[in-house]
Amino acid sequence: MEDLSALRDQVDALAAQVTKQGSAVRQLKKDGAASEDIAEAVTLLKKLKVDAEALKAKQDELDPSKKFNRKTFDELILRKMFVVPSFEIHGGVKGLFDLGPPACALKAAMIDQWRKHFVLAESMLEMECTCLTPAVVLQTSGHVERFTDLMVKDPETGECFRADKLLEDAIDVLIESSPDMPKEEREDHLRIQRQADAYSPEEIDDLLANKYNCKAPSGQPYSNAFPFNLMFKTSIGPEGTAVGYLRPETAQGLFVNFRRLLDANAGKMPFAAAQIGLGFRNEIAPRAGLLRVREFCMGEIEHFVNPDDKSHPSFPSVAAKELILFGSDDQLGSGKTKTVTIGEAVKSGLVNNETLGYFMARTQLFMEKIGMDPARMRFRQHLKTEMAHYACDCWDLEIQSSYGWVECVGHADRACYDLEVHSKKTKTPMLATQRLDAPKEIEFAKLKFDRKALGKAFRQDQRVVSGALEALAESWATFEPIATALETDGTTTIDGFEVTKDMFTWTKATKTVSEIKFTPSVIEPSFGMGRILYSLLEHSFYQREGDEQRIVMKFKPAVAPNKCAVLPISSSPEVNDVVDEIAAELMESDLSTRVDKSTAALGRRYARSDELGVPFAVTVDFDTLKDDTVTVRERDSMVQIRLAKSEVTKLMFDIVHGRTTWEDAAKTHRIVQVSEDGETANAEGATTVVEGTIRGKFSRPAEKI
Repeated sequence: MEDLSALRDQVDALAAQVTKQGSAVRQLKKDGAASEDIAEAVTLLKKLKVDAEALKAKQDELDPSKKFNRKTFDELILRKMFVVPSFEIHGGVKGLFDLGPPACALKAAMIDQWRKHFVLAESMLEMECTCLTPAVVLQTSGHVERFTDLMVKDPETGECFRADKLLEDAIDVLIESSPDMPKEEREDHLRIQRQADAYSPEEIDDLLANKYNCKAPSGQPYSNAFPFNLMFKTSIGPEGTAVGYLRPETAQGLFVNFRRLLDANAGKMPFAAAQIGLGFRNEIAPRAGLLRVREFCMGEIEHFVNPDDKSHPSFPSVAAKELILFGSDDQLGSGKTKTVTIGEAVKSGLVNNETLGYFMARTQLFMEKIGMDPARMRFRQHLKTEMAHYACDCWDLEIQSSYGWVECVGHADRACYDLEVHSKKTKTPMLATQRLDAPKEIEFAKLKFDRKALGKAFRQDQRVVSGALEALAESWATFEPIATALETDGTTTIDGFEVTKDMFTWTKATKTVSEIKFTPSVIEPSFGMGRILYSLLEHSFYQREGDEQRIVMKFKPAVAPNKCAVLPISSSPEVNDVVDEIAAELMESDLSTRVDKSTAALGRRYARSDELGVPFAVTVDFDTLKDDTVTVRERDSMVQIRLAKSEVTKLMFDIVHGRTTWEDAAKTHRIVQVSEDGETANAEGATTVVEGTIRGKFSRPAEKI
């Protein structure tokens, strides 16, 4: 298949030629050129437009997002009860959804794979912390002050809207309604769109009102944008005096438990902690199904590492993995992604360090393992205007769906910020220790305090100030700027306290140390499990070629809600007994199994299983009663093999756990090819075929005896 990104580049290049030639035609007419010259230029312009339309059609044909049938998909999701609106009979609530049986099983299998891929494979320390969080924790972390989105209102109805999403939608509408828009102008609009959530209230007001002329549903201009805190506030206890919040993320529980986690890891660094659980955000305008909801499942990893050494011992194992990267310079420049190995990206400095790069590559591998389409994934680097002041580098894994590119996993180098703020607030050291291979001399500042002057200036806070100075004095490199400021100006500020030169004295000294203490940096991959689940549903959906009524969810066996269906070819008690026996054996091996004993035609029952994404179907027929063999049908190819009943469970178990593949099984077993309407079609090398009668379907030798 032709590379889609290369085709997009060709489409953009041809669009630029159309724009350039159109400009040339207009200039010729303006200059009063000869009619022959104008006609020749117009002919070339028409040819370029035809070529551009043909190439765009080819691009759309290859682009899965263009072929996606959302109406049929939405009907399937609701009809098969993958996802349903919460409290539907009471009218429902925006941003709240219930997962039905198939999605519940899919999510459980997906999380199981996540736990194996990250927590178990990396020997991470897993925790389960409370959803209810005291206000002081989130005040310390900065969430109470800064966990906001910009909101605007319809002045007539009071309806609320998220300002950056209005801007993004306005740009989408403008571009879609202007197919002949010059490439440079389109890129300018897209650059604004990519920065939509980074604008100040004043900037976004100007863009909505003046540049894009956005109006509220009532026809009035929107109100001025203002920050709205997204956390759900509540009270803890019957008195109502203790303020709490439903956590907007799971990370804070891991940060405040850092010292205990370090002890549980025998003091060894680096190490990682992980948590899977619910987060809550009072979204301004929930939309796009599971992509923007008010209650959601998250999986977060906090990898604690020495800020001076962010190498990763396992990085060489992923260095050759290719990723599609959308760097900040490219977002503000060419607008094009780059496909590079993560090793090259780290070496060039595009990705800040090995540990961040390692988790990006491991995330890509996880997504591929559960069945996500690699061609519809990319890593987008945060722009400087998006990143927190303390962050070193941030990359979002974005997955393309029918809603566009959606952030599903964040990868952030959060530096030492989180542990430092909790340490300062609680006066609890959040330090790790690293033993040196050999003792070494270090320079430090030796302090002598004037306790009387400190007490007079800071009273009960004098210990906080002296402690902060002593922490800085551990290294001359960190204390030297303080000393320089005091020598030059006689005063400086430490953690919000103004310190003067007369409060203490210092001398530069050296000492021999065999270990160093440091506040760890944190590398944080944060997974939005609901968004990943929705993206997987879209990426798994397709309609059989030539029959759009036949819908299939192509879940990989490892995450499929049901691994196998067991179907009787007749309703006779003897056949049903064998069905129950096979199903019981499969479930004893922890292989979730779907039994369909309905009287519907076999092809119809296959179709039902396909819609639920069941990868394999075991059919018990009349030959089973004679020779203890059954047929196994693979969902996507619809090819069937015949094998001994006793082999079914082991084969299914081995395929689900990646020990063998369907392709290998098809090479070593008898093939039976049957059309889905029950008509028989001999496969090459098939030794049996299936025929239908008024009593049902049965197998017979391919060559009559």
